[in-house]
Formats: sequence, C-alpha cells, structure tokens
Amino acid sequence: MKANRRRFIQVVGAGSAGAAMSAGASNAGAASTATHPARRNDGQVLRVGDEIAVANTQYGKVRGYELRGIYYFLGIPYGADTSGANRFMPPQKPKPWDNVYPALWWGNSAPQNMENRYENKYASFRDHWNYDDVSEDCLRLNIFTPAIDAKKRPVLFWIHGGGFTAGNGIEQDGYNGENFARFGNVVFCSINHRLGPLGYCNLAGVGGEKFAASGNVGMMDIVAALEWVRDNISNFGGDPDNVTIMGQSGGGAKVCILTAMPSAKGLFHKAVVLSGASRRAADKTYSEQLGAAVVKEAGLGPDDLEKLQAMPWKDFYAVATRAQQNLMRQSAGGGSPMARGFSPVVDGAILPQHPYDPDAAPTAAGVPMIISSVENEQSPSWTDSSLESVTMDDVIERLRHRAGFGGGFGDKAPEVVAAYAKAFPGRKPVEIWSLASSNRQSVVALADVKSRQPSPVYVDWFTWQPPLFDHRIRAFHTVDICFWFYNTDLMLTHTGGGARPRAVSAKMAGALLQFMKTGNPNGPGLPSWPKYSPDKGEVMVFDDVSKAENDPDREARKSLPVT
Repeated sequence: MKANRRRFIQVVGAGSAGAAMSAGASNAGAASTATHPARRNDGQVLRVGDEIAVANTQYGKVRGYELRGIYYFLGIPYGADTSGANRFMPPQKPKPWDNVYPALWWGNSAPQNMENRYENKYASFRDHWNYDDVSEDCLRLNIFTPAIDAKKRPVLFWIHGGGFTAGNGIEQDGYNGENFARFGNVVFCSINHRLGPLGYCNLAGVGGEKFAASGNVGMMDIVAALEWVRDNISNFGGDPDNVTIMGQSGGGAKVCILTAMPSAKGLFHKAVVLSGASRRAADKTYSEQLGAAVVKEAGLGPDDLEKLQAMPWKDFYAVATRAQQNLMRQSAGGGSPMARGFSPVVDGAILPQHPYDPDAAPTAAGVPMIISSVENEQSPSWTDSSLESVTMDDVIERLRHRAGFGGGFGDKAPEVVAAYAKAFPGRKPVEIWSLASSNRQSVVALADVKSRQPSPVYVDWFTWQPPLFDHRIRAFHTVDICFWFYNTDLMLTHTGGGARPRAVSAKMAGALLQFMKTGNPNGPGLPSWPKYSPDKGEVMVFDDVSKAENDPDREARKSLPVT
C-alpha cells in the first residue's frame, strides 16, 4: 500500500514548531512558549526558493529549504538506480546532473513487504509510520544542517531499523534531524538502502564471481553513502573527519557489521548501537543455500540469473519469500530469525569475519562505542490490559515458548522467572515477563568482546516509563530514539510530551553530542558515566534521575540460556 506523507510534512511544518523552539530554549520561560502557540513569534519560519538552501555536491548542485533556521536537503542521490542489471550488484555512482537537483522530499523507500503496513492500528498510532513510494531507485540521503558554510561540525550518520528487511530513513517522525542539528550545532544525515532479498540474496554459490558481492550489497550501499559523506559533507558545514554512525535495532546491527567491514574503515570514527547489539552475521553456507533456493523457486538455472534481474521486484520478492519459508520448514526453524533470513554474510572478503564472535574485528579497534538498550523492549500488555493481571505461573508458561523477539526458555523458564523476581523485587508478574524477555544478554556479550579492544566502550540502559496507554506501554523498543535526538515534543505518541521527557532528552542528547565530539559521553547534566569493564559491568541508567550502576541485572541474567 502507499502512505500519504503529506501528513508528515504538516507535522514538521506546524505541529513540531513548539518542539523546535524548545530545543533552542535555555530557560523555563522560553521553553514554556512551546505549549502556548499564541505566544510564538509569528514571523516566517519556512524559506524556499531559487537562491535559498543551495549547495554543491560532486555530482551537481542541490536545492533544499530552510525551516526554523535549519537547512533540509532530502532525497539526495548517493547511488544509481539498483534495478535491472544493477540488481544484486555493488552500488554504482549516481549520474551527474546539470540542473539544480530538487532535494525537497524524502527518497523512495527500498522495496519491502508493504502489505497491511497500517493494519495494526495501535502500532500505526504509536509509531506514526511514514511510507510513500517504493522503488529500487532508493539510494538516497537526507541532510539537516545549521548552515551551508565551511565550518567543520560533527556529523551524525543515522541508520534506520527494521531488521535487514524493512524501514526507511524517516519511517518515524522521531528520526527527523532538525532539533538535534540545532541542539548540538551538528550535521545530521540519514539514508535509505537496499533491504531483504534485494540487498542480501547471496547468489555467489550459483552465479560465481559476477555475483560474488550479492549477499552484502545492502551493506555496501551504506558504505557508498559514507563515502558520499566523506566527499561532500564539507559543502554542508560538516566535518568528514568526525563522523559518528548510529543505528537502532536492525540499524544497530548494521553499525556492528560496518565496524567489521574493511571498506568502511576510516569513513566513520565513533559508533552507537541502540537495541541492536549483534556479534554475528549470516554464515556463508546457509546464505548460499538460501540463494540457491531462490533460484530453484524461480524455476531457473545458473545461466539464467539475468532473468532474476529483469523480474519486477514484487515478483522477485514473492519468489524469494517462498524460498525462505520453504528452507525454514526444511530446517525445522532452527537458529535465530536473522540467521534464517536475508542478512549480511561472512563471505571472507567484503565481510571477512563475524563482527564480534569470537573476537572483535580488528577494523573496530580504534572506534569508541556506546551500546544501549531499553528496559522493556516489549511490553506484553500495552494493547491488552487483561495481561496486567497474569500470575507468575502464567508468565512461566508463556516464557517456555516465547521470550521477546526470539524463542522461549523451555525448561529453564521457572529458573529465569525466579531469578528476575529476586533481582527486581516488587515488580508485577507482567513486568517480570517483560524484563526477562527484554534481557540485556546481547548488550553485555557485545560489550565484553568490544572492551578487549583499546577504544572505550560505554553502556547504558533506558528505563524511563512513558505515561501512555495507562502506563502499560513501558520503555518499549524504539522509544529512546527521540530522546537522543531531542525530539520528545515531536514524537508525542512515544513520550506524551512536556517538561518531564524533555529534561531526560536534554541529558541524553548532550551525552551523545559529547561522544560525537570527543569519544567520551561525559559532560554537564549527567553523573559520571564510567567506561564499561566486564568485571564491574558499568552502565548508565537513564531515567528522570539518571545514575551509574554496576550491572544491576547480572544475577538475573545468569539464569538465561546461553546464546
């Protein structure tokens, strides 16, 4: 289906004005104007025209617009159309243009399953999904900058979530970079890139050298975008020698993969992983087996792969989906969901090794990292109030079969529930269910491996509870994004808005800014945030009153099955 992003631009152009004003406010009086539209300055806030917001790139000039003092450049091509002969191939450079490119609207979303995108009304309301045209001509980049000048501002490079199969650079309003660009006087970039079978269908085992890169072209797109930033961001007031990559969920996993890619080394200098701690990529044997299954499902042979390239993307997507499902059934569903699907592969060249298993990739050695997660990730009862009354026995039975985004704990479920109830006394059974499902096991495992390298690692845990859905929504997966980007007054369906989340956001955005500048998040507004060590498990707990603790859930985690 096709969504209408006009609603989004209305939100950005009008509804977020208060958020943008409060982002620059330094006192309570100024911030209070955000809640009283009649008090706002009624002067012009949007400027667009032939001589406004024009910048140079190596491919030609681009024209954006200025909104509340921040320059927007949306949908800039960083690569060529990936359809036809370019499908399954490394990204190609965009063709230069003679006229000024209108960088006024978001680029196409990468091909993905768009059926029933808005069927879940609760999720659609909460996350305010923004989807529009879908096309293989999707290699696009967005820039938010305070000025078009020669100053060298730190650059934040945002990578969207959605696993390796879904999402885009503005799928949530909270991805908007205006407020953080203003807050920190930084340049904010976000991208779209190939996803799913069009980004990670490994045909190397069938098609040979010509298709050697096919299992990783979605990651190669991100490297191409980083190369574009290196070569062009100085024209937008950014510093190509100070780039921080940051992603959430699948985006966090992509950050982990990038730190292990030799082709990405030197294109970024710091990394932030939000709820996406990932130590492994797909194994070559399985990845090639899945690619061969796609070819077989299409009724083709090794000499017919150009027919896969010519096939309409929706038809190919259907073929690839059937092949994946068939292979899963044949393997009885073993392994993690990521390992069973289309995702980056350790091919020995583009990705020489698993990023952090058993050891950290040497390309990551000089990259400081923040590793983050939220307390609940999933709140079982947020749309079903009856689940607030479950018993501990109910929780044990549910956790036998499923926990969070993965499989259940089986016979260890009673031990896990008992351990979490002991570690978090006074919590309701539904909260123990959520905590055990949303455990920090992957975060700590990644931090343990990464901490053996010389660059520092900082770990945080976001525990702030939104006052929404009768407080049942809890600290859910993705809620923290708008806090990092000072967008709590823009992403109201995640925060409720107002002074309380804004105060937490100011501290988190400030810590991110300090990390971007120095590789160390410590600065005004927060207690001392110590570097992580495996012995102590130091973690910054973000809440109304933030504090540093030593591994508060360590004893509970010991009960979890080893992954």
